Amino acid sequence: MNILLAAFLGVIQAATEFLPVSSTAHLLVFGELLGQSLEDERFRAFVAIIQVGTTISVIAYFRQALWEIVRAVVAGLVARDPLGTADARIGWLIALGTIPAAVAGLLLEKRIESLGNVVIAASLVVWGLVLLLAERFAKHQRTISDVGLRDAIVVGVGQALALVPGTSRSGATITTGMLGGLTREAAARFSFLLSVPITLAAGVYKLVKVLPVLRGRPDWTIATLVGTVVSLAFGYVVIDWLLHWLRTRSTYVFVAWRIAAGIVIAVLVWKGVLPETTSAAPSVAPPGAP
Repeated sequence: MNILLAAFLGVIQAATEFLPVSSTAHLLVFGELLGQSLEDERFRAFVAIIQVGTTISVIAYFRQALWEIVRAVVAGLVARDPLGTADARIGWLIALGTIPAAVAGLLLEKRIESLGNVVIAASLVVWGLVLLLAERFAKHQRTISDVGLRDAIVVGVGQALALVPGTSRSGATITTGMLGGLTREAAARFSFLLSVPITLAAGVYKLVKVLPVLRGRPDWTIATLVGTVVSLAFGYVVIDWLLHWLRTRSTYVFVAWRIAAGIVIAVLVWKGVLPETTSAAPSVAPPGAP
């Protein structure tokens, strides 16, 4: 692992974390193609840690909205009116939507970590087709202020399903939000806000778990730091770009991207370039979502 490769993988992590195309799929496959092994615990630690960078970028981008939500929730509890304001209500809906992925991550961590490239390829294609259906048939009328109990549950289940590598946390949550009638931008905005508790908890969990792996390895430590900083900075840019894109454009380009990526990975597995399965594929659970 060198600094140039670390920076490149940081860009891949940032771009694909927020676009509905699966950061796990791209990060692991590019890593394997560029000579990294999923059996190498240092690379698994690198992958886990640079995901923290994109989590921080979400918090930085939505810092004002998140502060208002937290303040409203606390004020509502003090006033014994927890759902008294729109910000307080969205805060509790985010908490509710976090539960499915947290539970699934805790229960299924070991099984999720055993899934490999065949599952990644299949998930990319299947969820690409689901996104196509959402784009084609959903109404795209409701805004973020219209998010309700049903949306929190459905999108939360989508976030839990995204624990399967290749699904994409943003892809599953944006897709389920759109299927519920949210506009593309509203679905993405709620998806990003919903990601904060689960990815923050996953980031802390993974840091505690994998940091000892890098102890005494300054080359990997520096590379991981570079990858994390790059993913943070570039992730901020990607969030802003995607929200602007979804205001006026469809998600068809991401549908095509997912299906093409799934086919390419399937062919690489078929040709023996990539292994079919891995015994140590990293995940962001528990809790979290790839």
